[in-house]
Amino acid sequence: MDSILSTNDYPRIVLVGRPNVGKSSLFNRLLHQKRSITDESPGVTRDPVAVDWNLGGYPCILVDTGGFRLEGSALDAMVKERALRELDQAKVILFVLSVNEMTPEDEEFIRLLRPRSARVVVVVNKADNPEKENAAYNYASLGFSVVIPVSALHGRRLNELEEEILSRLQTEKPALPPQPGIIKLAILGKPNVGKSTLVNKLVGIEVSLVSPIPGTTRDVIEARFIHNNQLMEIVDTAGIRRRKKIHEDVEYFSVHRAIQAIKQSDVVILLVNSPEGLSDQDKKIAWLVIKEGKGIILALNKWDLMEQKKNLLNAVKDRIHFLFPALDFAPIIPISAVTGEGLEQLLSTALRLQRQLDRTIETSKLNELLRNWVENVPPPLIKGRVVKFRYLSQVSHRPVRFVLFVNNPLDLPNSYVEYLKNKIRKDLGFKEIPLELEVKG
Repeated sequence: MDSILSTNDYPRIVLVGRPNVGKSSLFNRLLHQKRSITDESPGVTRDPVAVDWNLGGYPCILVDTGGFRLEGSALDAMVKERALRELDQAKVILFVLSVNEMTPEDEEFIRLLRPRSARVVVVVNKADNPEKENAAYNYASLGFSVVIPVSALHGRRLNELEEEILSRLQTEKPALPPQPGIIKLAILGKPNVGKSTLVNKLVGIEVSLVSPIPGTTRDVIEARFIHNNQLMEIVDTAGIRRRKKIHEDVEYFSVHRAIQAIKQSDVVILLVNSPEGLSDQDKKIAWLVIKEGKGIILALNKWDLMEQKKNLLNAVKDRIHFLFPALDFAPIIPISAVTGEGLEQLLSTALRLQRQLDRTIETSKLNELLRNWVENVPPPLIKGRVVKFRYLSQVSHRPVRFVLFVNNPLDLPNSYVEYLKNKIRKDLGFKEIPLELEVKG
């Protein structure tokens, strides 16, 4: 599987600093969109959030990192390690400080940045007025060549910061290369089901933190890779919990972002814990995907931990279809995000679903087939009345929607509508995706 990042050659502009200095707010302000979750509580950002950024025609990647802590939990240590790793890959390091105070964590970070000082721009945030801007220049005593006071909250002096970054990109290629069509995959599932492990395995490098602590991933983490000459963008989302288990604002926004990822994706990979089976929460996530008309694959993760019995997979599929018949069209694939088992089949299936989502059928062909379907299985009479079929038309894809016009929609029972939907699936190549058939008079 030729999984490689497509954006490795772009220069990386990396924001670093201790928690709660406003890195994520500055990141969102520079991008002119809200990509990182911001909150007053420290330590909200955990994974580096990397986004393609076209700054004045220069292609680069803007990276928001987790806050640097001197002490903390094992998870804090992982966040710190990931942030420091980004320093070695950075073309420009934006070291974010708060104009209001200097802490021991800031001082320790300064020590680590000394060997990289040529790439460092000191960004003094929260300089919300001229008085604070003047105070920010006291940080020139730190010995770095460039100090820029900004206010991420109010957008003050961000043009000056962008000009400084541009001046350091002059040696880079000043035009974005053409991109082939991208298939967008969203990874969804309950917390701690293995989403981040799967993303890291597909991409080939660690882009998402992996921890046994539920809820480790908060921001939406995106990465691109190539499979069979097809560029894919994969999104790791926060685990979607039941509503009554969502206790804090940060987790609420994480879940909201995960739901938004469904809307922006082409195909959703719903990761299911094989030993536990399909849960009620998995069903709710699947309903969201079906409602949006997206392709969906049930990936049975941790399949390597299952006791390998004869016909086990068929038995599991039958049980899923029994518990949730609305998913009877969706492919079910056993995988192991740890060992890589089944990932080739997973991506090939995603490509196949994408082709089905883009398929368009001519109205003339549809109506020729409609006549055959009705002749082979005529609709039942309702109070002696005969349903007259006018025509069938495909009106959209992504979601795939068909409209059937008849003389009286009330005379066509739901069972016959389902029969026509099944014929559309089998005879026209929409076997594995959700589709709608609306009956109109």
